[in-house]
Amino acid sequence: MGYLTRVTKVKLIFPTMALILLSGCKAPEKPNVVFILTDQWRASSLGYMGDPNVKTPQLDQLADQAVNFVNAVSVSPVCTPYRASLLTGRFPSSTGMILNDIYLPSEELCMAEIYQSAGYQTAYIGKWHLDGHGRLNNVEPERRQGFEYWKALECSHDYNQMPYYENEDPDQKIWDGYSPFAISKDATTYMTEHAGDQQPFLLFVSIATPHFPHHSAPDEYMKMYPPSEIKLSPNVPEELHEKVLSEIQGYYAHCTATDLAIGSMVEQMRSLGLLENTILVFTSDHGEMMGSHGRLPFRKQLAWDESIHVPFLIRLPDGEARQGVRVQAPITTPDILPSLLALCGIEIPITIEGDDLSGLMLEPDPEADRAALIMNVSPFDVNWDDREYRGIRTARYTYAVAPEGPIMLFDDRSDPYQMDNLAGNPAYTDIQADLEQQLRRELNEIGEEDFKPKDFYIDKWGFEIEKNNINYWSFYEGEGKVQSPKLNK
Repeated sequence: MGYLTRVTKVKLIFPTMALILLSGCKAPEKPNVVFILTDQWRASSLGYMGDPNVKTPQLDQLADQAVNFVNAVSVSPVCTPYRASLLTGRFPSSTGMILNDIYLPSEELCMAEIYQSAGYQTAYIGKWHLDGHGRLNNVEPERRQGFEYWKALECSHDYNQMPYYENEDPDQKIWDGYSPFAISKDATTYMTEHAGDQQPFLLFVSIATPHFPHHSAPDEYMKMYPPSEIKLSPNVPEELHEKVLSEIQGYYAHCTATDLAIGSMVEQMRSLGLLENTILVFTSDHGEMMGSHGRLPFRKQLAWDESIHVPFLIRLPDGEARQGVRVQAPITTPDILPSLLALCGIEIPITIEGDDLSGLMLEPDPEADRAALIMNVSPFDVNWDDREYRGIRTARYTYAVAPEGPIMLFDDRSDPYQMDNLAGNPAYTDIQADLEQQLRRELNEIGEEDFKPKDFYIDKWGFEIEKNNINYWSFYEGEGKVQSPKLNK
């Protein structure tokens, strides 16, 4: 059966229905929300998604209790644009959040502000990357977009010496030991202290792994992945095997260590009885090319699956009724916030552009399909020479276009490694035309009937940016020379 995708069509139905279905006919207290966001964890690199190498027993167990959106995508597969879209429910082309290391304007209505107005306590722990005032600077309280409890930093990937700032204290602190373990421990402390509260809480836990540097993963987890035993994807060319194996060992090690950290939070929720009245989400901001299609490790921003395809598990308070359900209909980043609001019985603000998919979360339909919008408005840094694009993901196809026309069409069902680009193939003329129509419909909904080259948006939003002025490579080597794009205004 089909599925209504526009939020204006479904928001009238599901806020009330969500509350009824979550607890029968009795009017419940609003559920808590625990949102676990990881960094650069591609969907394919999980045991429950079929990776033959990686060990993720805790998340595999969670998947057995959750609704698994197997075709979830990152709206713009790079840190800051994704995070801005997640917190606002809006697309990067609408907010201007098209580059890393820029400031999310205070005028944008964000997740924690909405939950606060609905009576929630709000807490944020971990990586922020929405402040644009320098990666190691304190995110001042007035720029925290509604989060009250705060143990976070703009951005660092020094996992064994991770800085953070705590609440109103202006002095920088360092997490004790490997940061995913320390952050998860603080999250369990927060949940323990608030488990008995009558006031519900929104707890956002942002863990920066398995993003590079990969060599900093704990030794005991590195030893679990001898490079000689790792099986690479068939779309990784042989000339890159040595380079990829030297990185993917640590990538998987971070994955397994982070899996343990997440498992400790879930176990604490279980022991506190919080799973009975908490919505739990696990996802990632984007993926990692790791050699696929000849693109080096660390690369993202691209429209291939390794970059855009992310995990998305949501466990509802009555999770037993939906154990291990797989939803094929895609979800994209701006859809997450309105769906959570509906599940919590909170009115969806008119500013939100994403779709309310709470109906699919409450009553998963294996036959449902829809078009999930993706984009890269302005590729930057090492992706400077890549094409800007708009695209859609459906349950079967990935389709993307540049300003001058189609650049990508893959049948993800018959070609899961996306090795046969069907764009322009005469045998797929009708399918491509239908996907083009769906893409244009999605773009029309957000006022992008005729999207422009990246220079148009850089000028529109007042940025001055030069090729490679955001120097990830020096940051990776530990020099910390990461600059933010300059603002003209």
